[in-house]
Amino acid sequence: MQDIISVVINRYNVKGQYLDHLAMNELNEYFINAIDRIKISEFINAQASKIIKETSVQLYEEQPELLRPGGNSYTTRRYSACLRDIEYYLRYSSYAIIAGHPNILDERVLDGLKDTYNSLEIPLSPTIRSIELLKEVIEESISTNNIVLNNNNILDEPFKYLIKGLI
Repeated sequence: MQDIISVVINRYNVKGQYLDHLAMNELNEYFINAIDRIKISEFINAQASKIIKETSVQLYEEQPELLRPGGNSYTTRRYSACLRDIEYYLRYSSYAIIAGHPNILDERVLDGLKDTYNSLEIPLSPTIRSIELLKEVIEESISTNNIVLNNNNILDEPFKYLIKGLI
């Protein structure tokens, strides 16, 4: 996994260039938002079980057909796999938040996921909805717990990236 620092330095190293004003601004932005990244990641770590539970409750309330015979979460095994996947999306998104770069999502989640889901006939729309719900649940919980962030986009980035990779 590379963080934004490694990504910027590697980009300039490949070109054989010194870091310019654009690179310094990109690094500066990462450091300015570091406290927000830490706050979000600490919150996700402390509340992961609650976040996953609330996300799944909302998903199955919206799409109860997933739990019915023939639904993709019908058996205990499939239901557990769904919860496991939601946990993966949450965990790797928290890594991407800290890193300030989504490349871990490609490496650990997205590479081959869409093809795998399609080959197993797992519909992508409930998966995408679960990722949207994860973000919404975290945003609501952060607000409820009076956690002040200077940059709310930090939370949006990894979830939007996951969704874009599945569409």
